[in-house]
Amino acid sequence: MSEPDLQHGELRLTGRINTASNATFLASIDGVTVVYKPVAGEHPLWDFAGLANREVAAYLVSQVFGWNVVPRTWLRGGPMGPGMVQLWQDADPAQTAVDIVAAKAVPGSGWRHVFDGRDENERMVSLIHEDTAPLRRMAVFDIVVNNADRKGDHILPMPDGHRHGVDHGLTFHAEHKLRTVLWGWLGDPLSADELDGVDRVSAELSGALGDSLAGLLSADEVAALAERCSRLHTAARFPAPSGDMPAVPWPLF
Repeated sequence: MSEPDLQHGELRLTGRINTASNATFLASIDGVTVVYKPVAGEHPLWDFAGLANREVAAYLVSQVFGWNVVPRTWLRGGPMGPGMVQLWQDADPAQTAVDIVAAKAVPGSGWRHVFDGRDENERMVSLIHEDTAPLRRMAVFDIVVNNADRKGDHILPMPDGHRHGVDHGLTFHAEHKLRTVLWGWLGDPLSADELDGVDRVSAELSGALGDSLAGLLSADEVAALAERCSRLHTAARFPAPSGDMPAVPWPLF
């Protein structure tokens, strides 16, 4: 049996994901299920344009990290014009990587507390996320790519315990934009594995990764990416929120 031609095979629309803020479709290429986001269906924010390019850039950085954070993502044509295509992932609905629980019910181990607040009934609740290596790696990845929109629903818990991150259109801004629900390791030192990943990205910015990103991002954005890698390597720990912008996206999920 021949391998599916994901770049040139016919892309057939099979459904629409109505919860997405931009036009997002389920599709099939030679029997392989994918997500298709046409450029024509983007609704760019005032500070982010070229969302499809940013999604592909996030995948390329993920590849250099070597942690499989972002599913395979590429640019190609489709029935609504060129756009971003990403391999569909069958997440496990029984698993939860990020949750909101009653403030008095925060687990004692295996989870990290982010912040407290009140729900619609004025009850005290807490935002928490699991304390796992795959999620830590995603948090490091988000710092490096300056992810402005790491919602809980943008984390896909896979049946084998792996966690994929999706929806990376709001990344790589030259200014600090980090908004995430993954603040639970604030101030903790990075592991040797995590620092090695940051260093791999930093080194590859002078090679093939830098060449590829030059066709997707502005020169200022690539330079800012290199600076973030340098700062994170020097600090060697998870940063705290900074600046005047909100530290978490809204909605949280």
